[in-house]
Amino acid sequence: MINCLKNFNVEVKANIYFAGNVTSRKIISSDGKAMTLGIILPGEYEFPVEEKEIVEITSGYAEVLLPDEKEWKGVEKGKSFTVIANSTYKIKSENIVEYLCSYVKE
Repeated sequence: MINCLKNFNVEVKANIYFAGNVTSRKIISSDGKAMTLGIILPGEYEFPVEEKEIVEITSGYAEVLLPDEKEWKGVEKGKSFTVIANSTYKIKSENIVEYLCSYVKE
């Protein structure tokens, strides 16, 4: 788990989804790698994915429904899940969840 991000720039403008229930900020490393650091308020949400994503839960607990799967999977703090490119996934939680999302170019 990443406890401290060094040598990153943060975009001040937030990405705001679902009437403010999900927000994130883009962070960019000195070598140009982009990630997002975000917060999800309680609820259920569906996200389209363009590039492959690796999502690490940094605080809280969520359940995800990944593409081509029929059952929700629990993901807790310190664990991650991967979403294939050009797909859609769902995430839900009864508590506040924080996450770090890395984008993988294939």
